[in-house]
Amino acid sequence: MTIMKIRGIQKSFHEKQILKNAEIDINQDSRIGLVGNNGAGKTTLVNILYGSIKPDEGLIDTFNSSLNIGYLKQSTEFSIYNLEDTYSLAESGLFQHSSQLGLNKGIEWSDWSKLSGGEKLKISLASVWASRPELLILDEPTNHLDLQGVEWLIDKLKNFKGAVIVISHDRYFLDRTVEEIIELEDGSTKLFKGNYSSYRTEKERLYEIQLHQYEIQEKHKQQIEQQMANLKNWSEKAHRDSTKQGSASERRQIGYKEYHRVKAKKMDNQVKSKMKRLNQELEKSEVKAPKEEDKVRFEFQDSRKRGKRILEARELSKSFTSRRLFEESHFYMNHGERMALLGPNGSGKTTLIKILLGEETATSGEVWISETMRIGYLSQDVSDLPLDKTSLEYTGLTDRESIGRARTIFANIGLPEQKLVVPIGTLSLGERTRIKLVMMLLKEIDLLILDEPTNHLDLASRESLEKNFNEFPRFNNYRLT
Repeated sequence: MTIMKIRGIQKSFHEKQILKNAEIDINQDSRIGLVGNNGAGKTTLVNILYGSIKPDEGLIDTFNSSLNIGYLKQSTEFSIYNLEDTYSLAESGLFQHSSQLGLNKGIEWSDWSKLSGGEKLKISLASVWASRPELLILDEPTNHLDLQGVEWLIDKLKNFKGAVIVISHDRYFLDRTVEEIIELEDGSTKLFKGNYSSYRTEKERLYEIQLHQYEIQEKHKQQIEQQMANLKNWSEKAHRDSTKQGSASERRQIGYKEYHRVKAKKMDNQVKSKMKRLNQELEKSEVKAPKEEDKVRFEFQDSRKRGKRILEARELSKSFTSRRLFEESHFYMNHGERMALLGPNGSGKTTLIKILLGEETATSGEVWISETMRIGYLSQDVSDLPLDKTSLEYTGLTDRESIGRARTIFANIGLPEQKLVVPIGTLSLGERTRIKLVMMLLKEIDLLILDEPTNHLDLASRESLEKNFNEFPRFNNYRLT
């Protein structure tokens, strides 16, 4: 049974049209994956479905006026204080869901700011689930989630009786949770049956078919255009011959000029006829050149030469009141090493990074870092960017050469010129993540620390980042958490 139908949805921001013709049918048991590049309008579309944004044009037909929609936002904007009191938390089942998600019993529920990104997301997810929605909208739900949380969510979605719309760039998660894909590209939607892998296979098949048809069409166009070029040459020659005076004997030939005049006119008509027929064919069944996949390139600057050991932690411990994150930790990093920091949500990964950066103090122990080392840090939170500035203004660059290089880097990672002159606040979270990456790409960095670097990034960006880390031999150090 259909519970919601949308037709012809259009939406513009700052004179830029984001949605041109979005259409979706949502059934009672739908499992829909909404995919598209960063900035394609996916979050805008689900906000329209949820009712927090009004479309400029289009129809939203909800067959149940009291439809309960649960919406998990991408940036964990939910606050625990949205619920009235502890009693309502228990009654709603939020504590139970939080426990199943793997939340530590010792977390400080009263202080939202002390929670990790993963803990905030788990509480947000548990709250949305506890509201017993009939339509569940999940915007990048696996961002910040550890393995236990992801597996819990996959299992819950399998047994969920309502409809689900998932925005995600997590290939593994989409393959296990959705049954149809809606692709949002150039403001319009297109439906594909099956999970994400089926969508990619079908997308590649359609690309090859369209490419083949386009090549046949272009070959046919070239043949017609060559024929027209030949006819034009012959026509021009006939026109010239019709005006020649010729020799005395030629002038005695009856109808010489008239013959060439008729010949030229006939060829002119043939050219017009072929041109008209070609235009009619193109108007009726023109095949557009297939759109190629977005190509994204990350190119890090060479690091300077430096000593063997660049960082060391000695007997490092950290606690928040009665909650102990880690204790007596000792580790070091040498020049050229690549390390991963792993652990469940709330185990202290981001806190440890902040201690290394000097943004947080350890309960005990010390950290040594080379004084001249340049550190690049990509935090998992993109809300610290100046939303009223443009991307170019945020770089702080003033000389023409540096600005030109910045523009090239922005273009390489999928941010064209029109994205650089609008306020950062109008960009998607994935586009904001790219801006933070550009700030690091502009510098010579000795140690790169990435906290959940693929959060918010679309698939093209994720794959490019992975490839760069695997293949770029001059890249010295990075840390993934």
